[in-house]
Amino acid sequence: MRRLRGAWDWLDDRLGISDTIVPLLVHPVPRVNWWYVLGSATLIAFTIQVITGVALAFSYVPAPNAAYESLEFITHGALFGNVVRGVHYWGSSAMVVLAVAHMAHVFLVGAFKYPREMGWLTGVILLAMTLAMAFTGQLLRWNQDAYWAVALLSSMASRVPLIGNLLVDVIIAGQTVGQSTLTRFYATHVFLIPAAMFVLVGVHVYLVVRHGVSELPKPGKPVNPKTYRKEYQALLDREGIPFWPDFAWKDVAFALWAGSLVLLLAVVLGAPELGKPADPTLLEAHPKPDWYFLWLFALLAYAPPSIESLVIIGLPALMGAALVAVPFIAPTGERAPERRPWAVGIVAFLTLSVVILIYQGSRSAWAPELHAAVPASVVEGLQGDARRGATLFDQKGCLACHAVGGQGGQRGPELSTVGSRLSADQLTWRILYGGSGMPAYGTLLRPDEVTALLEFMQAQREQR
Repeated sequence: MRRLRGAWDWLDDRLGISDTIVPLLVHPVPRVNWWYVLGSATLIAFTIQVITGVALAFSYVPAPNAAYESLEFITHGALFGNVVRGVHYWGSSAMVVLAVAHMAHVFLVGAFKYPREMGWLTGVILLAMTLAMAFTGQLLRWNQDAYWAVALLSSMASRVPLIGNLLVDVIIAGQTVGQSTLTRFYATHVFLIPAAMFVLVGVHVYLVVRHGVSELPKPGKPVNPKTYRKEYQALLDREGIPFWPDFAWKDVAFALWAGSLVLLLAVVLGAPELGKPADPTLLEAHPKPDWYFLWLFALLAYAPPSIESLVIIGLPALMGAALVAVPFIAPTGERAPERRPWAVGIVAFLTLSVVILIYQGSRSAWAPELHAAVPASVVEGLQGDARRGATLFDQKGCLACHAVGGQGGQRGPELSTVGSRLSADQLTWRILYGGSGMPAYGTLLRPDEVTALLEFMQAQREQR
């Protein structure tokens, strides 16, 4: 016992545990309810994601010809691989739910008001990073869902004014979705985002310690910057409890419950099946994004084509700007939800809308189904290679993304007058090498097929 005490004293003298860490653990906090555990639970979920992610990285191979197979091995061949991947998958969902619930609670109780504005702003950035980490993780499966998620993201990014093409180059890291894309997403998912989140989590926790855990709001007691700090300190002196162990046990209990639920789902349900491997030529597919992005893609499906770009670009920008503006719009005043019915209404409306959109998105196909054909009016009058090119345009699924003669998809450029806009060399380059979310067909078409498609598209000219 004396030796253990001596070892502790030696470490304490060198590390200053008693002078720095212990005061943080026992610092006083207000008496609050169970809703206040959501922040620490999100941090624990992030820690679980990092640990299981490192475990998966030992066997995962970030290469197009091996990524899918390595995940198949992890799921079905590695010892406890399915459980580890299951914990990582369900933990990702838990982290998104906890982060959103934590932000909603902070908004409802007005904990973003003075002096905690910076805590809210760092939380907004952490939420965005959580969603980014979830999205980049989806691509690493290298299945049909993953491939078309990136193809759609690049299509959305290409519509951003001025910098659209630059964003596409950053996302795809080349002419088409391939090795460079997978490597970039792997580095972003495994290194860049987690490292940035560790820094921001440190800042976020520091701000919580500096300004204290927000007390329970009371109706009729608005936030006044001139008196708030004195009132808060008086509350701690009168009713404060030490964070450890009086409040921290709630964090531990909730973390154990949430972690047990994630582990149970991982053991009973396991990781989801990967489905079909990525195949850029298989356009008649029905991939879906993970559930936490279904609401956005369902909304896009309901949006008329004329305002689709506005929804793609404007909605995320508007939501981000609104979240950033919150602590500047209402930094003072009432905090109690019953005195802020507009806040309750916003949270209720957004929650109900997202749930309905996720439900609708889960019922319908994410990618277009190919029932359209090249209109007879377009084929009429074509001869030789141009007519054969119209048949290939059908067979290769080009109508899934491109409209011609009023038929086809809206994801890619309309091609009814493409022969007047692009030269033969430009069209050939697009067919062979793709770009902006379009797959490269250079290795999938014979030279005579390329010639036939080129003749068909050159025949699509503006009528004069």
